[in-house]
Amino acid sequence: MSVSISQLAFEHHREALGIAESKPRISWRFEGNAADWEQSSYDIKVRRGRDDGPVSFAYNSSQSLFVPWPGEPLGSTERARVRARAHGNKGKSSTSWSDWVAVETGLLDEDDWAGAVPIASTKSFDRNQPKRPVYFRKPFLVNSKKNGHSAIETARLYITALGLYEAEINGNPVGDRVLAPGWQSYDLRHVYDTYDVTDLVEKGNNAIGIVVGEGWYAGSVFQQPYEEVRRNHYGGTIGPLCVLIVTLKDGTKIEVPTDSSWKAADGPITDSQIYDGEIYDSRLEKPIKGWSTASFKDDKWSAVKELSRPSGTLVPPDGPPVRRIQELEFKEIIKSPSGKTILDFGQNMAGWLKVTVKGPAGTNITLSHAEVLENGELALEPLRRAKARDIIILHDQGEQTWEPKFTSHGFRFAQVDGWPEDTPLTTEAIKGIVVHTDLQRTGWFQCSDELLNKLHSNVIWSMKGNFASIPTDCPQRDERVGWTGDAHVFGPTSNYLFDTSGFWKSWHKDVWLDMQRNNMIVPHWVPVTPPDAKDVITLTPIAVWGDVAVGSPWNLWRAFGDDALLKEQFEQSQAWIETGIPRGEGGLWKEGGFQYADWLAPTSTPTYLVADAYLVGMVDRLANMPDALGYEDLREKYRTQHSELRDTFRGRWINEGRMANTTQTAYALGLYFGLFEDGDLQESAETLKQLVAENDYLIGTGFAGTSIIGYAMNGAGLTDDFYKMLLQTKNPSWLYSVKQNVTTTWERWDSMLPDGSVNPNMMTSFNHYSFGSVADWMHGVIGGLAPGEPGWKRIEISPVPGGGITEAEATFVSGYGEIKTKWSIKDDGFHLDVQVPPNSKAVVTLPGSGKTIDVGSGTHKFHDSDV
Repeated sequence: MSVSISQLAFEHHREALGIAESKPRISWRFEGNAADWEQSSYDIKVRRGRDDGPVSFAYNSSQSLFVPWPGEPLGSTERARVRARAHGNKGKSSTSWSDWVAVETGLLDEDDWAGAVPIASTKSFDRNQPKRPVYFRKPFLVNSKKNGHSAIETARLYITALGLYEAEINGNPVGDRVLAPGWQSYDLRHVYDTYDVTDLVEKGNNAIGIVVGEGWYAGSVFQQPYEEVRRNHYGGTIGPLCVLIVTLKDGTKIEVPTDSSWKAADGPITDSQIYDGEIYDSRLEKPIKGWSTASFKDDKWSAVKELSRPSGTLVPPDGPPVRRIQELEFKEIIKSPSGKTILDFGQNMAGWLKVTVKGPAGTNITLSHAEVLENGELALEPLRRAKARDIIILHDQGEQTWEPKFTSHGFRFAQVDGWPEDTPLTTEAIKGIVVHTDLQRTGWFQCSDELLNKLHSNVIWSMKGNFASIPTDCPQRDERVGWTGDAHVFGPTSNYLFDTSGFWKSWHKDVWLDMQRNNMIVPHWVPVTPPDAKDVITLTPIAVWGDVAVGSPWNLWRAFGDDALLKEQFEQSQAWIETGIPRGEGGLWKEGGFQYADWLAPTSTPTYLVADAYLVGMVDRLANMPDALGYEDLREKYRTQHSELRDTFRGRWINEGRMANTTQTAYALGLYFGLFEDGDLQESAETLKQLVAENDYLIGTGFAGTSIIGYAMNGAGLTDDFYKMLLQTKNPSWLYSVKQNVTTTWERWDSMLPDGSVNPNMMTSFNHYSFGSVADWMHGVIGGLAPGEPGWKRIEISPVPGGGITEAEATFVSGYGEIKTKWSIKDDGFHLDVQVPPNSKAVVTLPGSGKTIDVGSGTHKFHDSDV
């Protein structure tokens, strides 16, 4: 079978428009099932400039991930097109040339911004109150001074905001991003977006309009102390910063920067807050109708004022944007005991509602959101101070369609108050809009156990609901911040399910920036709020949470095989281990102060046993990183440190082969991080087996232990015992929530109690991905897929059946192509089908006989009669 290049990409960009890299590395993915196909060399063609022919480059290399950029670096805003062709070794066929794929740099120099500065309304306001979104506009002329008839070649909009923005040109929306430019540590790093608006700009008169809401920049955001939600973390004034650059075919450039020549006005959005929702008064549409068109009369609009440039460095994004991904219809209309109308969408999601309605002017429709019902009514207490409420006030000008711009909610249920009596409430009238970072799906799993399939689906939906620019803990209450511990434990699962490389690359830049201003301590959440915080608990060093600075770069390297990204992040890993962690006697954690430890575990494990175990494990990770980076002296340094720390841990926490604490987490940590002496492994495994059995196979771990206990038990020969734990349906267990007919994973094992009441603790989320980290075990052990080396060029395939599961299949799209396993148990034993992509190899281990087989690319079938 032939081999082809199915996808060519640059760096970790899904869309390579307006990127920061002037020499972007190139990768390509293969398609096809050719047997034993390996790349021996490759050719690249690069076309630069409108009239220039392609330049060819040839390389003798098997590398197909992150190959160096050929030729000279790209200049600022320069566009090139690239295609590649790969040649097979040992007489194997070559691929055809790939499609041409464009790459274009952003504004690489400060002068490219053409003097653009942020602008704001001159209208007075109380900075301590919610900030009403502001509409900005600017008419502009596209005409050539050289040749009045010259056509438009390209038009690019480079834009960000002090707040969140949406833009229009000539009455048409610019792009499909929402909640842009996302959330970063704005005072240190401020992302701008690039749009190709060539099709929106016309010869002659034009206009651009931008509406800006407060968002995370100036709105209410969770902070320390936990009891507080404060505004204006990054600034108290909102407004856009952009430059529109139109290039004509005769070379003329027309630049439209934000400056004092723009105008501003209020509009129909009277209030829009991340936590509390949006208020939209349709009756106020008329004064701004056509506001982003050239013919609009803006004589009643106000002047604007220029602001200072953002303190944070303006940078292009590394990861994909947030988008409207899916529309869902509600499944049922429920009449609550109090007579309220509640819509059940059948799926807990993050996003908002789209409303299509007709009614009398002044009709006030209120949309309230919640994840669950309690006693038949919306359960609002878990939202804490978040109102999660949108209000639309109707005009009487016929049917209208509306959805919010600068808020988001976590919900399955929506209460509708004030719906017009004469308008049917149908599935066309209200739809649920699913919103999250537009990540490319890469991983799938299913098996013969439908409860496990549902659990896996719930994990995916919790990831979707919490990957919105940053990795949040929850999407519904007055929190929604980038908790580092949650991100750490869930990272491997996320890296399988979606291509998260650019997403995590972006977030780790903020991790590093926030570390540097806080004495190399990793904040409890990133971006840290308030950014100028001092002497608060969120800036104290915390194990597991702070260990994200080591664990996440390690996981990213394993998943994507990018040595340069590892090198970029290695500095933060070193800084956390060397400086951020307070060390006590023997180099372990210095005791004293607060730790989350095994957060939300049913049984408690000593705080510093957890911290010290993770420290030993993280130094082990750190010691393995220099192999890829060529830092031989550091490898030996950290190898020695790891050995010494492990010995110190044994002296402190292990006595005659037994942990100082007999919890599932304690023994799982000891086995997973290799903390026991070799001679004590069997006894420690037996102890963990006993602990699990005596607990009726109920899970006993929290955040720190849940992500690793499955692998610890698998490595100790306790896979059958873990299957029993995984398939347990009583509380606490993974399937307890699944049996409650929920559609996302919970923050607590018992977020909802068996009687259907909500856990009375005020920290109760029904959309938290941390305990969903078990899905990584499902992929790696049930599905049998794991990277044999960073980036999956060599694959380890070793499914381990159990739990009465009779068949399973897993698919992962690596940087090389699609990897598949599909197995079943029949009367004559275990049957396994495997697909290995071109330019990869795999080692297959059969579960019964233990036989290992090395295979190349292509499809392979195996039979093991010993199962």
